[in-house]
Amino acid sequence: MKVLGITGSLRKDSHNTLLLRSASRVIPVDAELVELDVKVLRNLPHYDEDLDQPGLDNEWVDRLRSEVLDADALLFVTPEYNGGLPSAIKNAVDWVSRPKLHGAIKGKPSAAISASEGQFGGVWAQDHLRKVLSTAGARVIDAEFAISKAHEVRAQHGDILHYEVESDLAEILEELVEQARINASLAAAA
Repeated sequence: MKVLGITGSLRKDSHNTLLLRSASRVIPVDAELVELDVKVLRNLPHYDEDLDQPGLDNEWVDRLRSEVLDADALLFVTPEYNGGLPSAIKNAVDWVSRPKLHGAIKGKPSAAISASEGQFGGVWAQDHLRKVLSTAGARVIDAEFAISKAHEVRAQHGDILHYEVESDLAEILEELVEQARINASLAAAA
């Protein structure tokens, strides 16, 4: 099972990118976590239906759609900006949700987790992202995982995913991969 990890933070030393990379330690053994290159989100044009026409020739759109289509499941790791999700993630979801009802994200098992320096760990961004993903046609895991005061956690433990919460994230990833296994079984039976 291939899980595509997408971080919504474009900065180099992001708590969320570190959380995504740390998640590979607790993913089920029959799954592989592959990180979407941040350059894809950085260079993705703003979604514009006038651009999104047959014959669109944009390497970043093509790469995003191809990687999402090729993945068995998606793990989004989102920072929280002004109480919501960052535009980079929203824009990516808009591109993979098209064409409407047939986008690369349709039926794709997806989960949202977050890390933040705030006391709530980005739960508002996760909530917004789960709504956006669901509306876009993904099969969203209804689970919350947030690292609050991420800068303090990193300073104290030397890592963002400390041992006390690893099992919580492992449960979410197991559910995500299980949904991907179900999709694979249904596809094989069809």
